[in-house]
Amino acid sequence: MTPSPIRVCITLGTRPEAIKLAPVIQQFQKTPGFQTQVVLTGQHREMVDQVMQLFDIKADRDLNIMQPKQTLSDITCRSLQGLQTLFIELQPHIVLVQGDTTTAFAAALAAFYQKIPVGHVEAGLRTDNILNPFPEEANRRLVSQITTLHFPPTDKSVANLAASGVCGTVLKTGNTVIDALQTVASKTPACNVPGLDWSSHRVILSTVHRRENWGEPLQNIAQGFLQILDKFEDVALLLPLHRNPTVREPLKAALESHPRTFLVEPLNYGQLVGAMQRCYLLLTDSGGLQEEAPGLGKPVLVLRETTERPEATEAGTAKLVGTDPALITAEATKLLSDPVAYEAMARAINPFGDGQASARIVKAVQDYFCQ
Repeated sequence: MTPSPIRVCITLGTRPEAIKLAPVIQQFQKTPGFQTQVVLTGQHREMVDQVMQLFDIKADRDLNIMQPKQTLSDITCRSLQGLQTLFIELQPHIVLVQGDTTTAFAAALAAFYQKIPVGHVEAGLRTDNILNPFPEEANRRLVSQITTLHFPPTDKSVANLAASGVCGTVLKTGNTVIDALQTVASKTPACNVPGLDWSSHRVILSTVHRRENWGEPLQNIAQGFLQILDKFEDVALLLPLHRNPTVREPLKAALESHPRTFLVEPLNYGQLVGAMQRCYLLLTDSGGLQEEAPGLGKPVLVLRETTERPEATEAGTAKLVGTDPALITAEATKLLSDPVAYEAMARAINPFGDGQASARIVKAVQDYFCQ
């Protein structure tokens, strides 16, 4: 008699979740003995759809919760209610969530309320500042307390989980973003930006979106960009704008008149990987780019005061520069002027994995249900 398949429900709502869960979904789908359900909350819409298309993944269910000007409370409540109904219907044996989004928190809580085990991909990241980043630091801590299978990417994240006193099984897997990156980078995807000649400029690729950088910090970051451009005539800035007007409008007002600034709509993941492969360095407040860029030999200056990825700074692949224009300019100047300093960061070993994290996660779920 053939045993019943293990029903795995994988939930996601944002582009970073989609990127990091895509190789996990693919690994479950090709492994015998699993019935995989992919559930979207719709916390983000177009950017998630792009990733799903790139990896040829389809959602089995879509809560479609996105509304104009939605608040964190809106996202949490609508996700929690929708997922509760869905979990009662689907009766999954385990629910997988990723990272520290509001979707991840709501999905973990909805599963916990139904007494369904939770698997947490990219568990154990910490800044030890509950308000920075906000609300991600709280989300990931809350998820950790109700998780059954923890999948931390590094030794440091394993130690963070131990310090948090979590229950359940902890297995270091590496970061699934490296699995995704290797798949896409192997195809050397194009990134064609009208007016931007990659061969004639050293291009700084930047992304800025975090809540803690809204307002004055965002203005300061823009001033840092302008100072770098004024100092180096061979440098261009490629800045995909976040769709949130709170982020994009101040950046447009400060930067769009500069002839070597290229403000574009969000790049799909293939284009973003293509841009990382071709750029000179990155200035970003993104967590994922701190993990991905070192895999392509690109230095990263982190536009934040804290990071939950200290492995990158300790390995020398990334450096915290905050939002002070003078410090941003000084650290970028060092990398743009000193080949030795640049090579030291570019050649540092990426501490986030070997591209086999998804296989380890699937094996851990198999082992859990075969005990």
